[in-house]
Amino acid sequence: MKLLSLLVAVAAFAIAPPSMAQETVNPGGLATIRGAATIDETHAAEKLKRVIKDKNPIARNYVHQPPVIPHQTRGYRVDLNSNKCLNCHSWKYAAETGATKISLTHFEDRDGKTLSDVSPRRYFCLQCHVTQADAAPLVDNTFEPIESLSNE
Repeated sequence: MKLLSLLVAVAAFAIAPPSMAQETVNPGGLATIRGAATIDETHAAEKLKRVIKDKNPIARNYVHQPPVIPHQTRGYRVDLNSNKCLNCHSWKYAAETGATKISLTHFEDRDGKTLSDVSPRRYFCLQCHVTQADAAPLVDNTFEPIESLSNE
């Protein structure tokens, strides 16, 4: 009986129409960044955005917002064995390089204890910090910063 069920299932897949891969993605009425596309369709990647070189950082909108990076980071190695960001931004080298020192919060573990080195949960900088670029927002945003952080 199990063999018969298996044979029926295999036969059903064998005679199924090959057009299944060309079904259109249904976003459920939501507009997507990708747009309408078939499953087997591939789009070329957009060109890389122009990085704003060594300009003052973009203002932050809320407390504890990670600041954006005002310089190029392409090719920076940030992995388990090395962190290119710390070559300039660590407390040891910041005065010498003129870079902003990393925040004291980066030396705290999840229990709030201060460590002698950067916390492992804050070591991978590019998880939170992104390079500022001359790019239009992907989606409309009506966010308003709190009044005390306003630059006006």
